[in-house]
Amino acid sequence: MTVDTARRSALTGVNLAFLLTLAHAANDAFTNILPAFLPILQVRFGLGEAALAGFVALISVSSNVMQAFAGALVDRWGRRRSAALGLIVGSTLMSFLAVVPTVWSLFLLLAIGGLGSALFHPGAASMVHGAGTRRGLGMGLFMAGGPVGTAAMPVIVLYLIRRFGPEYVPWLALVGVTIGLLLFLLAPRQSQPDRAARPPIFDPKLFMGPVGLLSVVGILRAVAFISFTSAMPLYLVNVRSFSPDSAVIGWTLACYSIASAVGVLVSGALEQRLGRIGLTVGSMLIAMPLLASTLVAPAGTLTYYALVAAGGMFTNAAIPLLLVSAQDLAPHAVATASGMLMGFTWGIAGVLYVGFGAVQELVGLVPALVVSFSFLIPAALLALVVLRRNRSALG
Repeated sequence: MTVDTARRSALTGVNLAFLLTLAHAANDAFTNILPAFLPILQVRFGLGEAALAGFVALISVSSNVMQAFAGALVDRWGRRRSAALGLIVGSTLMSFLAVVPTVWSLFLLLAIGGLGSALFHPGAASMVHGAGTRRGLGMGLFMAGGPVGTAAMPVIVLYLIRRFGPEYVPWLALVGVTIGLLLFLLAPRQSQPDRAARPPIFDPKLFMGPVGLLSVVGILRAVAFISFTSAMPLYLVNVRSFSPDSAVIGWTLACYSIASAVGVLVSGALEQRLGRIGLTVGSMLIAMPLLASTLVAPAGTLTYYALVAAGGMFTNAAIPLLLVSAQDLAPHAVATASGMLMGFTWGIAGVLYVGFGAVQELVGLVPALVVSFSFLIPAALLALVVLRRNRSALG
């Protein structure tokens, strides 16, 4: 197949956006599989909350912190190849988490497997930026794929383990590999930029400017999100006395993630009507009390799941708006800015979760969770300042 023929057969517009959304769902399903296994790993290896938090931080560093630097590589190497390779590598390695035999092999799987996600996110998000759809809606659709995959995986893997055993979980990697190959074959090729136009691997001005400040907003928001997804299974087991493989754990994570997907999709669709700044700030301020209320509702009840869903929806609603804003503020380095807002923020929040694990052991799970949810308030205030100050540069 010639280059011209490949370009003519490549997907564009809505079709490309849907393929990228499907790929995002597959990628995040595997990358974010760890929380569902935390209670099982705690029993298998006899680990405490601080040690478990360390593994959460490890996957955050490999899959998220590295995105800020992987984005610069994507800008040089190509979006299509980076996204496809990242999905294939990440889904293959992370699928073996269910059968990991030692703590050392667990460390290696998380450290290496997460790098696939670090390549995927900036490459795929950059393709959404140029897909030709309404940017807010297109980014919202793409971002919704991640929570959908994250929601489905805990239910699927815990069912497989209960029904058949953990040795069947690695077969799920075939899903990620297949979608990765489709992405490589059907996504449009990217013309390589001139060497002089290539962004540096590390751009201090980007980190110190408004994109860097939006990254701080993302970090504070992600602290609340990661604390819920990582500590809520432990809370349900250690405080509410559910079993480590209880369906309530899987459905709690699934409900939260599905609602998170709805939140990013709705906020992207409503951006032009309600305004980017109001949606970004308001969603985070509303999310905080909703998340805190899940700790007093009877776990497993309809009220509990409704609060979990509402908390997830409002916590994630700001993501596509922050991401599009960062891309607007860095048109010369779209993949790098995407990596900073999509991964770097999550990764730093994951590193901070190590300290949160120590706080859990010191004061208890419930007070520690309330503190982490409160990070949404300064996140909203900082977003208000940055977006207002740079309003003229926003698309």
